[in-house]
Amino acid sequence: MTLDDIDQFATSLPGCKRKGHPGRVAWYVDDRLVVRQDEPGTVLVRVGFEDRERLLDAHPDTFGVPPRWEAHRKVQADLDGDDDAIREAIRLAWAAQRR
Repeated sequence: MTLDDIDQFATSLPGCKRKGHPGRVAWYVDDRLVVRQDEPGTVLVRVGFEDRERLLDAHPDTFGVPPRWEAHRKVQADLDGDDDAIREAIRLAWAAQRR
């Protein structure tokens, strides 16, 4: 998956808009983070702790939690991982930010 793929999917979700700048692009709903570019080849997706654990268990080769993010409601997705799983994480994040 590429950042262009993420842009296409995220902006197809109602109210989700792209912000940021090259090297640190992000997508938000009403100024609430959904997903943003992180380290090279990864994005950070804002999901609840329960969803994060479910994603980690189901797709350990796609998702991880670096130590600095353990206390946060975020999961890191490897762009070389499962595209459908990454889209599902983004959809979960989008739904959570719309509440």
